[in-house]
Amino acid sequence: MSSARGACNASHSARLAPAVRYPVLDSERLAPNARLSLRWADVDLAAVRANCARILEHLPKGTRLLAVVKAGGYGHGAVQVARAAIDGGATGLAVATLEEAHALGGLISARDILVMGGLTQAQAPDAAAGGWSIGVSSRELATALAGTGHEVSVHLKIDTGMGRFGSAPADAPDLARFIDQSPGLDLAGTWTHFASSESDDAMTKAQFARFTETVAALGVDPGMRHACNSMGAHNHPDFALDAVRCGIAIYGCEWPGTQPALALRSVVTHVKTVDAGDTVGYGAKWKATGTHRVATVAIGYADGVHRARSNRGDVIVRGRRAPLIGAVSMDAITLDVTDVPGVQTGDVATLIGADGDERITAEEVGEWSGTISYEVLTSIGPRVERRYSE
Repeated sequence: MSSARGACNASHSARLAPAVRYPVLDSERLAPNARLSLRWADVDLAAVRANCARILEHLPKGTRLLAVVKAGGYGHGAVQVARAAIDGGATGLAVATLEEAHALGGLISARDILVMGGLTQAQAPDAAAGGWSIGVSSRELATALAGTGHEVSVHLKIDTGMGRFGSAPADAPDLARFIDQSPGLDLAGTWTHFASSESDDAMTKAQFARFTETVAALGVDPGMRHACNSMGAHNHPDFALDAVRCGIAIYGCEWPGTQPALALRSVVTHVKTVDAGDTVGYGAKWKATGTHRVATVAIGYADGVHRARSNRGDVIVRGRRAPLIGAVSMDAITLDVTDVPGVQTGDVATLIGADGDERITAEEVGEWSGTISYEVLTSIGPRVERRYSE
């Protein structure tokens, strides 16, 4: 370092303001570490373990569970959830991207991590070098993987009605034989994906029949056969085959009787009284009809609270539900706490999860947001601190 730069830095340090001394707050009202982070998710890893065990108990003995931990473990934290899922009985993991697979290195054999998402031929060298199992829908990708000089575990995907990825059933036998005969490839699995397992039983049955008929016609060993997602496994354990891929259910959503693994919380940072005619938030979308108490909470759409929640749904404060009022801002929401006695700065606000006798589920938030629990969870942003319990 030059003397001039050192002098500059020393001068800058001398001008720094003294550290702020935060007041000691009531620990029963303000969660631990809230002075550092005003928005956090409590993630219960014991719930993830229990959910995995419950899923396996529902399935025929010997069925393998691939825990889907893509999108940062559905917003819960991929590595932490993956460990818990393995402890709960999962023998494989599934992700969407090569980057997600790489992040799980060392938790489990690379071959037991399935990369399900679409890949380009240009990604074949990296995909092969990682040692992971790779979902393949086309001869082009299979050829690229075969040419990398690595031994690659391949799961052939067959499109039975989802319409995104997968070989057409009529083309699957030729592709399966190509994979089977290619020196660098191992046909370790064959799979499909249900489009409407939660809502259209007839379609699910038709997809399963199409898949099993196609697999029977491959003419080669299909490896591990898997078709069921969470609701497919729940509604049709008889369709489990060799393995199921469960995502949302291991997080305690959609599958009845599972334990929600995540609670989303923030803190009240301002409380005020408004009079009749006063408005709150961008666009003045809420107007007081009388005297109301309004609390501002330090979480917004940058943290996963969808703008569609404006004037919709509730948040729990002091064990009671309070309506969300006004527009959702990037960093804040506002609540009508008129009917919640004693609300003050520092109170915890629960957007997902339980407080006292009240509970808000991710499914309920999805209804208020015009979406599904999957998007609610995966939308939780990076500013939200994840706090883990075992």
